Amino acid sequence: MASSHQHVHEMPDGDRLVEAASAVLQASGVQWTATRAAVFGALASFTKPASAYDIAEATGRSLGRRVAANTVYRILDLFVAAHIATRVESRNAYLANAHPGCVHDCIFLVCDDCGATTHIDDDRVSASVRASAAVSGFVAIRPVIEVRGRCVVCA
Repeated sequence: MASSHQHVHEMPDGDRLVEAASAVLQASGVQWTATRAAVFGALASFTKPASAYDIAEATGRSLGRRVAANTVYRILDLFVAAHIATRVESRNAYLANAHPGCVHDCIFLVCDDCGATTHIDDDRVSASVRASAAVSGFVAIRPVIEVRGRCVVCA
């Protein structure tokens, strides 16, 4: 059961995840093109954070043509800005946002052994980081919180 400082979302998957991501992107005024749909589909197919090159390769397979990594990077930047994807900074890799449009700060638990990355939301932790930054006169725009260690399988 979630404690009061955590928040819970509906976690759409499959076609519902794609529909939710499409709706969020379009609500921000950006078109949901066939290439963007293919990139999101490829991204969502990965169970671990994926590099833009991995996503470009998977997208190319689904479209039947080569897709440049530069194109995928631009689309991923758009997805991150719209909160339909998240970037795992320490891995230079991306995950589909399991709750598209959520603007809460994410905390990632990154396994150093197998690469599994678990996303958790804890408003208390992110609020503390933002408050600490503010005390220093710094305006935190997008805190990145990643905890490196071992997952339950590798521990």
